[in-house]
Amino acid sequence: MRAAFADEITRLAADDERVVLLAGDIGNRLFDAFKAQYPGRFYNCGIAEANMIGIAAGLAACGFRPVCYTIAPFLTYRCMEQIRVDVCYHHMPVALVGTGSGLAYASLGATHHSCEEAGMLRLLPGMTVLAPADPMEVRACLRAALGHGGPSYMRIGKKGEPAVHRAMPDFRIGESLVLRRGHDASLLVSGVLAPVALAAAELLEGKGVSLEVISCPTLKPLDTETLARAFGARRLVATLEEHSVLGGFGGAVAEWLSDQPKCAARLLRFGTRDEFLHETSDQEEARGHFGLTPAAIAAGIRAALSPASE
Repeated sequence: MRAAFADEITRLAADDERVVLLAGDIGNRLFDAFKAQYPGRFYNCGIAEANMIGIAAGLAACGFRPVCYTIAPFLTYRCMEQIRVDVCYHHMPVALVGTGSGLAYASLGATHHSCEEAGMLRLLPGMTVLAPADPMEVRACLRAALGHGGPSYMRIGKKGEPAVHRAMPDFRIGESLVLRRGHDASLLVSGVLAPVALAAAELLEGKGVSLEVISCPTLKPLDTETLARAFGARRLVATLEEHSVLGGFGGAVAEWLSDQPKCAARLLRFGTRDEFLHETSDQEEARGHFGLTPAAIAAGIRAALSPASE
């Protein structure tokens, strides 16, 4: 995903001289092409992420389209006040891109996990929150963020994420993308777990369960049309994210659902639990700890669809 981001922002900078890239002491070789082509539009702000946000807000106030890029927990948790006051309060068109979100840096321990930041940032007035599913969605979301007139945050993976699209999808902020048709239940996935969702659908098909899988790259604003359709047509709607079940995509859907007059479908949320992971591991092991595997998701959906659960 980060390679797709680097390539796409280099392409977009060719068409828009306002695009400026700021990095928090990361990705120097990743951005070699950008620096070679636009040496005056790249700034390594060092390990001073809060200051980077202030610089970006100032650049935006002067008519530029700044993009801030660094590791997700350092871009968000350290900088909440600056994002809130410098960027959101003034509705500045600053695009924040957090790499290694969720459990991507599981091997470095809980300080590098980022399972709460999307929930934090979606609380900020005017903030758009994006969670692309694969490298193609990264490109589409970056284009949408730079064309957006206000602040945005995009949480992406690190490297090696498999593609779920053959080409860049036609994407607009606030819209979702159907990855697989199905009629028994719907699984709405936010972010990098889309391949896991599709694998769970394959397992369920072998058990006679038809699962619709929808990628929801926009965590805020929600695609309420897709939500209304799914909850109106299915017995079960599940959400999946590499983020806490509190406050993230599943939490946002639950909030929306609570405001609906009548809805027969049940909501099931998959995400990380309300706990820190104190052990170090690779990303797959960390996902297993939280039940974010195809087998665990398929089992949870089957159990929720069984008559005994109704």
